Amino acid sequence: MITFFVSIVILILGYFTYGAFVERVFGADEDRKTPAYLRQDGIDYVPMDWKNNSLIQLLNIAGLGPIYGAIQGALWGPWAFIWIVLGGIFAGAVHDYLSGMLSIRNDGANVPAMVGKYLGKGMQSFVNIFSILLLILVGATFTTGPAGLLASMTPLSLKVWVMIIIAYYFIATVLPIDKIIGRIYPFFGALLIIMALGVGVMMVYNGAPIPELTLANLHPKGAPVWPLLFVTIACGAISGFHATQSPLVARCTKNEKEGRFIFYGMMIAESIIALIWAAAAMSFYDGTAGLGAALANPAGPSGVVKEVSMKLLGPIGGTLAVLGVVVLPITSGDTAFRGARLTIAEILNMDQIKPLKRYLIAVPLFIIGFVLTQIDFSIIWRYFAWSNQTLAMIMLWTGAAYLARERKFHWIATIPATFMTAVSITYILMAPEGFKLSTTIAYPVGLAAALIAFIAFMISAYRWAGQPVYEE
Repeated sequence: MITFFVSIVILILGYFTYGAFVERVFGADEDRKTPAYLRQDGIDYVPMDWKNNSLIQLLNIAGLGPIYGAIQGALWGPWAFIWIVLGGIFAGAVHDYLSGMLSIRNDGANVPAMVGKYLGKGMQSFVNIFSILLLILVGATFTTGPAGLLASMTPLSLKVWVMIIIAYYFIATVLPIDKIIGRIYPFFGALLIIMALGVGVMMVYNGAPIPELTLANLHPKGAPVWPLLFVTIACGAISGFHATQSPLVARCTKNEKEGRFIFYGMMIAESIIALIWAAAAMSFYDGTAGLGAALANPAGPSGVVKEVSMKLLGPIGGTLAVLGVVVLPITSGDTAFRGARLTIAEILNMDQIKPLKRYLIAVPLFIIGFVLTQIDFSIIWRYFAWSNQTLAMIMLWTGAAYLARERKFHWIATIPATFMTAVSITYILMAPEGFKLSTTIAYPVGLAAALIAFIAFMISAYRWAGQPVYEE
């Protein structure tokens, strides 16, 4: 249990120390007017309080990943703690901060526009398609997961819950952001935090046998730590999906100085949630072998969440905890579709003030999303996991490019970008849904790809010679 407590303390200290350093490197300016005022339209650009923005950001980014991903990542034992802590502080929170602050500096731009500005139009064309596909995958993934949990708790079938959730997503996607998201998400955010803390407190109170730090691979099937763990635990450590969500809140942020708490801080909060669920999964089943057996059941991670919640918190507390878990993906799924709508509108240069223009984009999106919910959940999740980390890699390189162009300390983004390049390339080369190559090929090729990307970036950084893209 010492490892668990130390991990939480390090995450909190990371916010106050490394988070403050990242803010200084970026140069947050409290006197600079934000897009919330410059482009205020009452639909997507709406000045909102930093406390509401923070809880909205937490719910936007904390989908199934910090719970389902952490539970599945717990199969590797305390390696999950190491990745959540180091990934959260030095990669995920940096990624979220840069994506949010760069969006603020670029009039609330979405990921493709930021990538195009700092990495070139060729990369923007690729990311246009890639990010939209990821957002639709997220929307479909975050429909099926909560629908399964709700179906297990109510007399309604999975298909009925899918239809109900899709209907809600559509309404939340086309309405102004302050009508549903801005009003009810702060309450959901509070519920999420309270329920996660409830699971953590009861786990400690019961003296749960949480494994201590070890570098041994405890996966019951012997699956390699590299790179599988770093893709399995995404949202709790680093997630490209977050870059698609940060612009939604960036358009509502009143002051750049609020960015550290909203973007960096909420990623740290998500890492703590992931840490709690990873520890709960390891301890509740007396180790990774028992957890592996539980995950092999048809209910999978949903079954683990329900069983752990009910046993630790009792029927009432357990039900509230499960509802908190249901809220997570639903409040990320709707903003995923919203992000897809805004990205497509940006590509088409179509304003979104008139409702009809929102419907023209939203209706086809939801038809595709509904079709994807009919595909096996595990297949969608695997593709989501890889595309998620690939987009994180691209966003980190984008942040590094901005910092290099501005003669700022780009290493805060360059080092994690290089690491995530190795993770992403290695994984797709060896994954069942990828090229299925052996590790003897995938490992060296993945590392070589990361090295090539790093060298190419350093050459570009030298060529840029600190010439800014725009006047500060």
